Amino acid sequence: MKGVILAAGYGTRFLPGSKTIPKEMFPLIDTPAIDLIVREFAEAGIRDVLVVTSRRKKSLEDYFDREVELEALFADEGNADKQRQIEPAQLNFFFLRQQRMAGTADALLQVEPFVGNEPFVVAYPDDILLQGPSLSGQLMQLHRETGKIVLAAQELPKGDVSRYGVIDSHEQDGVELVRAMVEKPAPGTEPSRLVSYGRYVYTSEIFPALEKIRHHQAGSEEFTQTEVVNQLAEAGRVVVKRFEGRLIDVGTPQGYLHAIVEYGLYREEFREPLLDYLQAVLTREGRA
Repeated sequence: MKGVILAAGYGTRFLPGSKTIPKEMFPLIDTPAIDLIVREFAEAGIRDVLVVTSRRKKSLEDYFDREVELEALFADEGNADKQRQIEPAQLNFFFLRQQRMAGTADALLQVEPFVGNEPFVVAYPDDILLQGPSLSGQLMQLHRETGKIVLAAQELPKGDVSRYGVIDSHEQDGVELVRAMVEKPAPGTEPSRLVSYGRYVYTSEIFPALEKIRHHQAGSEEFTQTEVVNQLAEAGRVVVKRFEGRLIDVGTPQGYLHAIVEYGLYREEFREPLLDYLQAVLTREGRA
């Protein structure tokens, strides 16, 4: 199965930094967010990866290429550790520029020549799996068992769900089928607290459905995949995977700040010094 990363957006929440640096390249300490998506793909056995970008994001292509000068420098120094750090992932990377910012559904339509008639994983790089087995792998397994489109989801026990796609679902024959996905419901109108996160397994049946919607919405600035998901859900073609593991959200400045702390606590070499620092800050602020 192939993997697709949708990374063409402007990232305006992160201005002015995202004016010249792609949001997907913002590091969690020393690792760009998009690199963690690629590692997740690799763990799932995905070898062919298409990154949908835009004209301002050539650094994404450079990042997954070799850095010949540094390789030579570290080789001369005998620094094997740094050589390993800059080795490109052993995957096949392809890059496609979305010519017009017309929404995620428009981006999906452009990947059809890459995936053909095969199912494929789509990742939105705002959601990073911090702990647990490969999220893409979990979705791929459920697709193999059902042959259906798969949405990644978890219950959000508290807090506001109005910034998410919220899923209305029911169980049938041992799987959880989607009735509908409601995008950013007004508080109090949400059908559940089961929210969709940025991983999907799609099948080629989405492409004619997307084309039909684009034809009906001709002239619209953007269109998303939610309407297609709902159409296919009505036909019983969409299931939910309540995945194992913990995600961190790097899609907003506040979420990104939290994610850096979470990732620092996850990394053994940073964990204890970071805990000491956080404790000192809490004491200083009178929160200890």
